[in-house]
Amino acid sequence: MTGLFRLITCAAAALSIALPAQAAFETRATAAYVYDLTTDTVLLEKQADEPLPPASMSKLMTLYMLFEALRDGRVTLETEFQVSTKARLMGGSTMFLDETDRPTVEQLIKGIVVQSGNDACVVVAEGLAGSEDAFARLMNDRASDLGMTGSTFVNSTGWPNPNHRMTMQDLGVLATRLIQDFPEYYGYFAMTEYDFDGRSPANRFTRNPILSLGIGGDGLKTGHTEEAGFGLVGSAVQGNRRVVFVVTGLDSRVARAEESERVVSWAFRQFVERGMVAAGTVVADADIWMGDHTKISLVAGEDVSLLMPATADEPKDVRVEYRGPLEAPIEAGQPVAELVVPREGLPDARIPLVSDRDVARGGFLPRVRSAAKVLFREAIDQAQQLR
Repeated sequence: MTGLFRLITCAAAALSIALPAQAAFETRATAAYVYDLTTDTVLLEKQADEPLPPASMSKLMTLYMLFEALRDGRVTLETEFQVSTKARLMGGSTMFLDETDRPTVEQLIKGIVVQSGNDACVVVAEGLAGSEDAFARLMNDRASDLGMTGSTFVNSTGWPNPNHRMTMQDLGVLATRLIQDFPEYYGYFAMTEYDFDGRSPANRFTRNPILSLGIGGDGLKTGHTEEAGFGLVGSAVQGNRRVVFVVTGLDSRVARAEESERVVSWAFRQFVERGMVAAGTVVADADIWMGDHTKISLVAGEDVSLLMPATADEPKDVRVEYRGPLEAPIEAGQPVAELVVPREGLPDARIPLVSDRDVARGGFLPRVRSAAKVLFREAIDQAQQLR
């Protein structure tokens, strides 16, 4: 029957839900991505899905895979790795390792996070996979598993290569996974100083500017090459909110620091988290097909908060969406619809709504009544179309 499964929209006028106004933010970064992890809300995207040279920001993938090895028990923080000649000869930022060293996993983590050690990354790659090329292949496979569809790796360091690319969104996803998957190791990203064996006093301080600005910054990783410009994957916590952000393509360390602070300040000051719907709130009713009840109430299954600008207007287009009429059987608490809150400048918020009751499959008479209702509704629709 053509009218059986059609989109039903119902106004939820009784709900007091504020819609956000557009919160314009112009970043000087070539590409950027800002994400409120607490409320799962993307606040800003600028060329966020374009594969770009990530420089040392891609070292986060090397660390992610090292943290996985720790979690799986393949290594411990005390495990010692061998240093190859290839690792010793790496240019750029290093820990100044040589073939006589046997750095521990923990020392290598600190050397990558604080000193951005290219040699340390090669040591990790060779220690886990046998060679850096083999490790890069594993990086690509794991990135795909994590949903990082815009990234391709050819090395463990972010050393310039036309085939080594990441999107800012993928870097944001990776930072979020590091925070969520490895809270026991995330504290390393807040370190501000480390010098392996006293060998590199000039390279012992972190390059991450947000750690010392008093804005809640606690990670993650800077990057810089001539092609990529200056970039940063950062995260900051204020109150009960955590923001993850990525900026790249800036023209100096000073510009990177200034833009990072601007992004963090904007994300926390412009947006606030507000309670929207309490658990058990009845939002709308829905018709039931072939059930021992003809209607159910659609309710919020849990308390829901949404992120929105500090100043917001009253609701205009809040609606309920589902494919209806809903067909029995249905269980109490089963998600059957969504409350959709359009938000200017942000993705629509889609809040799951659940059934307030069990609905069993109806017997002969309820099924006849349901069929009759559908036929009657279709007849009315056709009559209106002929007018």
